[in-house]
Amino acid sequence: MAEPDFFIHQPLRLKLMAALYANADGEALDFPRLKALTEATDGNLGSHLTALDQSGYVAIEKDNSGARARSLVTLTAQGRKAFRRHVAYLREIVDSVTD
Repeated sequence: MAEPDFFIHQPLRLKLMAALYANADGEALDFPRLKALTEATDGNLGSHLTALDQSGYVAIEKDNSGARARSLVTLTAQGRKAFRRHVAYLREIVDSVTD
């Protein structure tokens, strides 16, 4: 049986990872877009993104080219692999109940 990833198991982190994973073209999502998708507060979103960045699951780039600085977030290869493992774990649970 697959193992849960306790680091991304937290609901907001799971939402963040799912949003970034679903971004099929792999382009970065900015902070306001992630905030809208997850309905998180600025502080909560920022702290969870920092934790995901420190884990190596996401990369955060600061873009200072415009009038305001932007935080751009992308899923790393390590993060993509961890998310797939966690989804496999959840599928095993669902499949064990429906069998």
